Amino acid sequence: MDKSILTNAAAALLTLAGLQTDSPVLLSVGLFALSGALTNWLAVHMLFEKVPGLYGSGVVQARFEDFKLGIKGLMMEQFFNEENIERFLSEQNGKQPDLHLAPVIEKIDFAPTFDSLIEVIEKSSFGGMLAMVGGVQVLEPLREPFCDKMKESIEDMTRDERFVRLLKDELEQPNVMAEMRVKVEKIVDQRLSELTPQLVKEIVQRMIREHLGWLVVWGGVFGGLIGFMAGVLSN
Repeated sequence: MDKSILTNAAAALLTLAGLQTDSPVLLSVGLFALSGALTNWLAVHMLFEKVPGLYGSGVVQARFEDFKLGIKGLMMEQFFNEENIERFLSEQNGKQPDLHLAPVIEKIDFAPTFDSLIEVIEKSSFGGMLAMVGGVQVLEPLREPFCDKMKESIEDMTRDERFVRLLKDELEQPNVMAEMRVKVEKIVDQRLSELTPQLVKEIVQRMIREHLGWLVVWGGVFGGLIGFMAGVLSN
């Protein structure tokens, strides 16, 4: 059961118990706990939903554009700033960074490359000799081994320290770095333009509702303690 519902229900039961048993202390505990839990629950609810007559409620949706600008600023300033890009490209523990391009290379189709190779052979001085032994069909069994070898060779090349160093030096050029940030910013803008107020509300709500639920619990607990002290002192 939701922590907020459970806390409010427990406070309401304490209030009813205090009324039925005619116990001022128990009634005070229940009322104070209910007020603390209920007001905190309302505060959490007002973050995400518009409550008629309550100014400032529904702040997540009302400040939708500000949230989008905040998300963009966070991503560009904290994640994709020049320092972080340089840190990613810099040496780590004395070693060049591993680009991890194997999954990308594995998806590349090298069949057109093999077709181009066959075309070059056909147009070369070996074309006539190839025709005498059956034509390009005799090279078809080499297609798969050729593609596998190309993938292996390119992966080895991308892991070579000289290649990584050249790539890093090129990416660290001021104009390249600026162009990279512009492209990243365009991607971020494009993704943020797809967001709707409802989607932003759901994203924020999903992230923090669980933690804000404890505000309701502790509101009920401390409200109950204050009610207990008030009930004892009043007797």
